[in-house]
Order: sequence, then C-alpha cells, then structure tokens
Amino acid sequence: MMQGDVETYHENGTWKNKVEGNTQASSTHDTKGEAVARGREMAVEHGVEHIIRNMDGTISEKNTYPRSSDPRNIRG
Repeated sequence: MMQGDVETYHENGTWKNKVEGNTQASSTHDTKGEAVARGREMAVEHGVEHIIRNMDGTISEKNTYPRSSDPRNIRG
C-alpha cells in the first residue's frame, strides 16, 4: 500500500478503515458493507486506492480512485 491508501479490514470483531501511515483506524463499523462504503468514500475523497480485505486478511478487492488512474483501466 502507498501512503494515504485506504484499507478496509476486520480486527477484534469489528470492521475498520485505516489510512496507510496512520496508527489508528479512521472509522469502525459493525458490518463489512458499512465499512466498505465508508472506505470507498474516503478513497474517492483523497483520490487513492481502496484495499478491501476478507475476514481472514486476504485481499478481496482493490479499487483505484479516480478510476482513470487505475492501472487496470483498459479504456483509451
């Protein structure tokens, strides 16, 4: 992860969002859906990558904002 990227992950029974470089979570949530939605908002606001992890810590999804900056973007 690069400095400023947003990571959504599960820890100690809670879903959290943390900005890379910070020592504490930026937000906590009861459900993964709530955490993902807030993490996406944070990533869009800052124009960074959003990394979403499964409960076991494996990466389930990565999205780059703005979308035009995504290296997987195949549109001209």
